[in-house]
Parts: sequence; C-alpha cells; structure tokens
Amino acid sequence: MSEPPPGSRLPALGARGEGWVIGQFALLGLVLVAGWPPTFPVPPASVADWLRLLGGGGALLGAGWLGTSAARRLGPSLTPLPHPRDGAELVEAGIYARIRHPIYAALIAGAAGWALLAGSPLAGLATLALAAFMDAKSRREEAWLSSRYPAYAEYRRRTRRFVPGIY
Repeated sequence: MSEPPPGSRLPALGARGEGWVIGQFALLGLVLVAGWPPTFPVPPASVADWLRLLGGGGALLGAGWLGTSAARRLGPSLTPLPHPRDGAELVEAGIYARIRHPIYAALIAGAAGWALLAGSPLAGLATLALAAFMDAKSRREEAWLSSRYPAYAEYRRRTRRFVPGIY
C-alpha cells in the first residue's frame, strides 16, 4: 500500500485509492438494499407521500443531471479513483467552478432521494454513512490533487466541496 501524500492523515487504501472505491460501492449497495422493497404508495395518498415523491424524485433527477454534467466536463480525466489519472488536467470550469466534487455530491443526493422514495429510515442512515465516507474520500483525493496541481490550493480556497456557497 502506498503512503499518503503530505497533508493527509487519511490512508491511501491502495496505490490509486482503490479501497475508497470499494467502500463507496459497498455503501451505495447498502443504501439500495436498505430501501428495498420501497414502501411508496401509488398513487400518493397524503401530503407526506407527495412530499416524499417530489423531494425524493427531485433529488434523484437533480443527482442524475449533476453527475452527468460533471462526468462530461471531466472528459478523459474522469476516474472513480481518488488519485488523478496521469496526464489529467485540473478542471475548474462548468459545475466545477461552483463545487469541487460534484460527482460525489450527486451520489449523496441520489442516495438521499432513494431513501426518501423508499420511505426507509435505514436507507437514510446508510446515506448519512455514505456522506461521511464521501467527505473523507474527497479529503484523500484533495491531498493528491494538491500535490499534483500547484493551482489547486487557490481553487480549493474559492470553491466549496459539495454545496455551492455552503460546504
């Protein structure tokens, strides 16, 4: 296992962070399974059901748009691994001008949307675990990005991690 670069106390979990990807998919699977079978009444019978439908469905649609936009913007630099690809460029345009980790934010929003639609408190708890995990993965990734790209420190200073203007 490779050593973490300076500036991070989080483990690398593989030469390119492979363990982070395994953990991410395990937690996404847990969110999905914890919400199965969904308990959503069709048609919605109450105001609460409508709020679940609109909130969960909106979160899933927004997550799809956000993740797709971010992946397209990265182009050949796209990788599920937290370690940047050799020859990859630092992307600061498009959605990346607003948040540093839009794909991670999309995964969290999608998991939250599924938990709402499924009506599963357990899926909601798994989503919180996923959010904490993705936050840690982003910190590990940022240590690698900082050591690769001199401009990353300034980008990080002016751009939020997951939510524009908030976090």
